[in-house]
Amino acid sequence: MNILADIKTWRFWKSFLVNAFACGGFISAIFQFVIIAFPSQATSLQGLDVIVGTVLISIVFGLIVSWPRPIEMDYSAPKTTIKIIKGDLLKQDGHLVVGVCDTFDTELPNIISQRSLLGQTINNIFGGDVKALDEQLHHTLSTLGHVGVIDKEGKTEKYGVGTVVPVRHSPRIIYFLSYCEMNQRNEAFGTVDGVWKSLVSLWDKQNELGNHGPISIPVIGGGQARMSNLLPAQDSIRLIALSFMFASRQQKISDELRIVVQPSDYDGLDRLELQSFLSSLSPS
Repeated sequence: MNILADIKTWRFWKSFLVNAFACGGFISAIFQFVIIAFPSQATSLQGLDVIVGTVLISIVFGLIVSWPRPIEMDYSAPKTTIKIIKGDLLKQDGHLVVGVCDTFDTELPNIISQRSLLGQTINNIFGGDVKALDEQLHHTLSTLGHVGVIDKEGKTEKYGVGTVVPVRHSPRIIYFLSYCEMNQRNEAFGTVDGVWKSLVSLWDKQNELGNHGPISIPVIGGGQARMSNLLPAQDSIRLIALSFMFASRQQKISDELRIVVQPSDYDGLDRLELQSFLSSLSPS
């Protein structure tokens, strides 16, 4: 965690001041009660030493309560945990989510960048064997039927935003989640509505197949979909967490959701605000 960045935010200082003054007020109230109940002790509760001690205790209490911590929240209803972590999605255990376009293109490197999450998944998890992955994707897609066709290089059959194809990679599942489209120049584009629709489909599929195991998802919307101006990382994280909690209140989805953020994006997050947002998702 970048502690220095966190303690520069107004949210940290607001929390610190509120908690420090609350502690100081509580201590002062106790002193006043003791003075009223035991007048003989009044002298011992006065003076510079008492003031300095009260201030120090209040400062320490404010720091302890407000100090930045890992961004996570445990919920009792529904019983689940959401964590926002910095790292590499492909190094997480449990089920994984990988975003794709609605044509499920996989060709490297002309259509899909080697540096993209999909490109890294093909190389690091499937050993660069695009054909084997295509066979597994086609096995499921052939049962769904395409919803349209586009004239472009690569795959041309469109399956629609929101299509989820689970691929078994024992002992876990990799969900290939269609949340954007390709144009005729093989440029990906997406919408916030499309992201929400795809997330709803993802949670349904995880409920069906995932056996409630931990599931890790990247920040949806940037990268190939070119949506960083519409859905920056901070908002994407909130959208993912919100959709997960809405779905979890209807049916059990997962014991743990991990939203995995790339280091370059993580350092720019308002992490205290995200912790506050996760806390606000607890039922009132």
